[in-house]
Amino acid sequence: MIPMTAAHSPRTPADRPQPSLRERKKIKTRETIRQATYDLVAEQGYDATTIEQIADRAEVSPSTVFRYFPTKEDIVLTDEYDPILLEELRARPADEPWPDSIRYVMREAIRTGVEEDAEVARLRTRLMVEVPAVRSRMMESMSVSGRMLCTAIGERTGRDPNGLEVRVYAMSLIGGLMETSLYWAENGHRDDFTALVDRALEVMQNGLFHENP
Repeated sequence: MIPMTAAHSPRTPADRPQPSLRERKKIKTRETIRQATYDLVAEQGYDATTIEQIADRAEVSPSTVFRYFPTKEDIVLTDEYDPILLEELRARPADEPWPDSIRYVMREAIRTGVEEDAEVARLRTRLMVEVPAVRSRMMESMSVSGRMLCTAIGERTGRDPNGLEVRVYAMSLIGGLMETSLYWAENGHRDDFTALVDRALEVMQNGLFHENP
């Protein structure tokens, strides 16, 4: 949903079920296809990069690329990490205020995603700004991330995850984070992304005019 990868879990690997060999192979194939795409886009641009070229660079067939990613835009945008971020939210202390939980998980995600893989994060957000098809696909994918967040909110608060208030809150958060990513890219990635996310969360928590404008 945003240009970041998974937060490291506070639990040890032994506490979390390990993926099967089949699933690990799938993850490796997806990552290989993504890396091939990032490299080609960096070399020759997004529009000039074809599925056939991606498949050749990743040493898989074009049908394999499509099996993992329905469109070229999905290669750029999708990752393995929304479920893990939700797991991180669920692992926060039950008595921790919800805004604090959100802020913690976002900061951890930024630390491991943006700061440790800054080049890919900048490429993804730049493509969101420059390529209409990527931005359009990102808008479509927001609903999936939003539904997952609704589930986490429902579990944490006891509210109906399909209720209007929960859905509005979740999509406001998802939309706000997307706009923060676009702002970051539109301004040449000059700002500290963590600080931008903090500003966005402050607005979502307290409103636009909680201080005198």
